[in-house]
Amino acid sequence: MGCLALVGKYSIIVFIRLGLQYQIIRRVEENMRSNQNRLIGISLLLMLIFTLLSCGKGSSPSATKPLAAVGVIKVNSEQVTSTIELAGRTSPFQVAEIRPQISGIVLQRIFIEGSSVKENEPLYQIDSALYQAAVDQAIAARDKVKANLATIKLKYERYKELIKINAISQQEFNDSEAAYQQAQADLGSSEAALQTANINLRFTRITSPISGKIGLSSVKRGALVTANQIQALATVQQLDPIYVDIVEPTSELIRLKKALENGQLKRVDKNTAAVKLILEDKSVYSLSGKLEFTDVSVDQSTGTVTLRAIFKNPHSDLLPGMFVRAILEEGTNDATIVVPQQGVTHDNRGKATALVLNQENIVELRVLELGNAIGNKWIVKNGLKVGENLIVDGLQKVRPGDKAQISGGAPSDSSKPQTSP
Repeated sequence: MGCLALVGKYSIIVFIRLGLQYQIIRRVEENMRSNQNRLIGISLLLMLIFTLLSCGKGSSPSATKPLAAVGVIKVNSEQVTSTIELAGRTSPFQVAEIRPQISGIVLQRIFIEGSSVKENEPLYQIDSALYQAAVDQAIAARDKVKANLATIKLKYERYKELIKINAISQQEFNDSEAAYQQAQADLGSSEAALQTANINLRFTRITSPISGKIGLSSVKRGALVTANQIQALATVQQLDPIYVDIVEPTSELIRLKKALENGQLKRVDKNTAAVKLILEDKSVYSLSGKLEFTDVSVDQSTGTVTLRAIFKNPHSDLLPGMFVRAILEEGTNDATIVVPQQGVTHDNRGKATALVLNQENIVELRVLELGNAIGNKWIVKNGLKVGENLIVDGLQKVRPGDKAQISGGAPSDSSKPQTSP
């Protein structure tokens, strides 16, 4: 096959050699037929074999391997707004689980499930007949005590005058005074019983302790409920404002506090930092909030703390349990190198690496120190210089030390204003 390829390139040489080979073959055949000189035939055959073996070793120039074409971009410095991105989950500002404080039959569910309710708005009506009867009984008992007290009081006041002239014994006066004091105590007890009966009667109409959104009802009309039962009838959650709870290591808390003290974080007031919110669909929440650093405790098992951000939520766009990301702005750096993620790989030890095409078109390997990600790009803290050609396409075609050429003409420039999380 090597001879045939050589024939295509150097036809004159091939023709000469083919002629020589043809003559040798004919002479071999003649000698073989005549059977007169086998030694000559064998010699000529060996000459043919050596000729064929040497046809690929001629003085013809060897084929030159073409250079691999790679796509590169010119590394530039850009203006980057440095930010801190923290993962969090929304939680309600207030939560109230609705439970009955008396026992009875539910006569009516007054609210609409999933609607907004106001503080003290009625939610359930429990059968109040027994409790109304208890109130009436307590009123009668109180009135009876009042009537008895009036009689005892008159007797006591009369004895108080008689004791002054020694018309009665001291014992009779003392008994009258004790009876009057006991009657007063009985009146107080009856009034307290009446107040308790009125409270129980009021509890037959269950109201919301806070304003917020109410969820599903766990009971229907006709259900029997008991005082202080474990199962809540419904749950009301205040969602405006709403909390975002962020669990972070204590080292991150210390860094954030230092950034706040140094003025790197945007302040809302002395102890809070301004924060924006990224929703699960990658959209930005329209209202800004504030991150509070007070009242945190360390979880001894994990070494983490819970930070709490608070956001206004007038349209209930944020619901409890949503995963969100809180963004804190640290400042702007005018000389930051940002490169596409497709130009960065990682070796077996997990170190970030990149390939650069130098001025001699030689591929060089660089070990990078990366910062935060900005969309589909990386911030490069160390390992690249402005003006270098970073290989972003055709990485599989070349290795460090190979020579390569730029495909598509001059390298592209990917510098744009960026925001770093």
